[in-house]
Amino acid sequence: MQNNKSIESNDLSQSQYNIKEQLGKYLFNWKWFALSAIVCLFGAFFYLRYATPTYKIDARILIKDDKRGGVASEMSTFADLGLLGGVKSNVDNEIEVLKSRTLVKNTILALNLNITYFKEGRLKTTQAYKNSPIKVDFINKSADFFDRDTSFTVKPKSLSQFDLLDGKLKKTGTYSFGETVKCRFGNVVVTKNSLNSGKSFELSTVTVRVLGIEKVVNSYQGRLKVDPANKMTTSVLTLSIVDPVKEIGVDFINTLIKQYNDDALEDKNSVTRNTKKFINERLKNITDELDTVEFGMVAFKRANKITDIASDATIFLQASNQYETEIISTGTKMKIVDFLIENVQKNTNKDVIPVNMIEDGDASQLIYTFNKKVNDRSRVLQSATEENQTIRNYDGELNDLRLSILRTLKNLKSTLGIKLKDLNAQEKLISGKISEIPAQEKVSRGISRNQQIKETLYLYLLQKREENAISLAATASNSKIIDSAYPNPNPVFPNRQIIYLIGLFLGFLIPFLVIYVRDLLNSKINNRHDVESRVTIPFIGDVPKSETHDELIKVNSRSSSAEAMRIIRTNLDFIVNDTPDGLAKTIFMTSTFPKEGKTFISVNLAGTFALSGKKVLLVGLDIRNPKLDEYMNLPNRGVTTFLSSKDANLDDLIVKLDGYDNFYVLPAGVIPPNPAELLLSDKVAKMFDRVKKEYDYVIVDTAPVSLVTDTLLIAKYADSVIYVVRANFLDKRMLRIPQTLYEEKKLPNMSILLNDTHSKKGYGYGYGYGYGYGYGYGYGYGYGYGVEVKKDPWFVTFMNKFKRKS
Repeated sequence: MQNNKSIESNDLSQSQYNIKEQLGKYLFNWKWFALSAIVCLFGAFFYLRYATPTYKIDARILIKDDKRGGVASEMSTFADLGLLGGVKSNVDNEIEVLKSRTLVKNTILALNLNITYFKEGRLKTTQAYKNSPIKVDFINKSADFFDRDTSFTVKPKSLSQFDLLDGKLKKTGTYSFGETVKCRFGNVVVTKNSLNSGKSFELSTVTVRVLGIEKVVNSYQGRLKVDPANKMTTSVLTLSIVDPVKEIGVDFINTLIKQYNDDALEDKNSVTRNTKKFINERLKNITDELDTVEFGMVAFKRANKITDIASDATIFLQASNQYETEIISTGTKMKIVDFLIENVQKNTNKDVIPVNMIEDGDASQLIYTFNKKVNDRSRVLQSATEENQTIRNYDGELNDLRLSILRTLKNLKSTLGIKLKDLNAQEKLISGKISEIPAQEKVSRGISRNQQIKETLYLYLLQKREENAISLAATASNSKIIDSAYPNPNPVFPNRQIIYLIGLFLGFLIPFLVIYVRDLLNSKINNRHDVESRVTIPFIGDVPKSETHDELIKVNSRSSSAEAMRIIRTNLDFIVNDTPDGLAKTIFMTSTFPKEGKTFISVNLAGTFALSGKKVLLVGLDIRNPKLDEYMNLPNRGVTTFLSSKDANLDDLIVKLDGYDNFYVLPAGVIPPNPAELLLSDKVAKMFDRVKKEYDYVIVDTAPVSLVTDTLLIAKYADSVIYVVRANFLDKRMLRIPQTLYEEKKLPNMSILLNDTHSKKGYGYGYGYGYGYGYGYGYGYGYGYGVEVKKDPWFVTFMNKFKRKS
């Protein structure tokens, strides 16, 4: 668990290191960023100074009538007939009309915008419009005048004459203002601009360019924008265009609106006149057709002897209902009479006859009398027998009454039968007339419908004729101008803020890209991170670039290189442990290639140990290419002399260096023809045995390991090997050589040193004095990110003030 936390901590530290390194790399070059930003801002300033600005000109109009444009607008008079259900006119149609190629072309021709004027200035040529000192009119234009591009230059010589130059600035002649000049595309008349009559005439050169009309139309149509203010609620349109000349944009927008209204008025009046003609012709035809229909209705009513079919039908239906009711009532009465006749015939003078069943008075009276007699007979019979004379008298009277009732009922039945027959006859007559009504009504309705259609159409055409007459008498424009064309005082392009921001952005981007690409393409080792990220060899330190290459470290040396050597001396105490029997600590210096500074490191590291009171011997064992004599005056004898001679005394070959108490040097000597064989001799071991006993430190400058095997042959005599890598010199891929040697343990107690770094770079490991140097605080050694404090005047000033206050 602790190991995982340690790994995570290392990864985080490494990530922070990379970020700081990258930031420091760019912060170190802040001067280039500042210079680039200033240059780009000046470039933006000059661009804005001489760039041609473009301005936005816009206007707002209100579309008055929704029924404009396309078939719907031309037939809007008949919209309520439902004949145009598939066509709907709206604001979108008017947008397309305003942006139409035809309307734009008519506007350009009305303003002659295919002819442009340019005045030459001291630094740039600007487009002139109404302020042009001259005006050009073309007469008798050629057939291809509007299809070709041409240009010529008018150069006034005086107030009355000018030189005419062709497109190649070749003079074609001198002419007077107002004179007709014959050209291949027609006759040209150059006059002074009357709009500038109040000003003095400018004797400035003007270039006239005539462009093909289609190109100009494409340009203006592409720049013209027509947008609704609000698609959902209003019919207000905003027309806008961007142009370098405000006056051109204003005139174009205003003329476009005028052309749009004029075209709409013309279309409306044309439709109105055609509509009037059509309505009058139709009215004449409809009048004749209406008369024919009305005469047909009169003839139909006469033939069928009817006035109003609906009223007659109502009367017939009421009569039919009445007859049907009476027939039912009479039939009912006849059934009742039949019932009474049957009852009377079955009567035995003991039962009464039903009363109140018929409305006939005679029969009802007789039945009443009969029933009274029956009741009287029943009372008498209660106290007498059938043979009683009274009972017999009652029976005789009842028989007579029964006969009278039967006779009366039969007469009544006969009367009701006659009445029923008459009613059925009348009902059949009425039903016959009712059955004829649907056919009559069908014919009548057909005639009425035709009459109504003709009548409605006639009234409709009369109404539309009046509306059309009013529309023709009071024709209004298709749109209302809410805001006339207005040029925005601030240019749309170039935008000053945006241009300055772009300039500032480019000012920072250019050096950033340069640094980034430079680092991307740089395969050399630059800093400690490049080394540590590719090898696992212990890093002993780095040495900044020396101000003087051949100067040895002294007691009073305060350079960044001297401080770095002192740090390396301290770090070596942790790498090289105490040797057995008090022998000298032997340190070898090697590198991958020559010129990586191993000799410089060897000399100055030996000097650093010597200044610390240690007895130090510097041995030059790079016998193939000795370099020690570049830093000190040495005799032309040394190691090779000792190894190649049998009687050479080692003490005689060692030189004590002046200015140091304990600094001795054993030079390499003369370059031998067989260096490898010399280093394999037994005398090498004797030499190291001897010097290790007499000195505290033995610093050995050896040969590069990638070129020869000399160092590997004598590496067994070293207590530690410092592998020198030079910054901005060695390719990063070559670090696999020391890594392989370290993994295979061919060099004992190996460490790596980075030489020739930039101490002032913010992204490197720098060395410098503390801010208190000179005020009793001593000096320090800075190891980390950031520039040297002593190089920062404002910081030094601040600390000095702080110390004075303290």
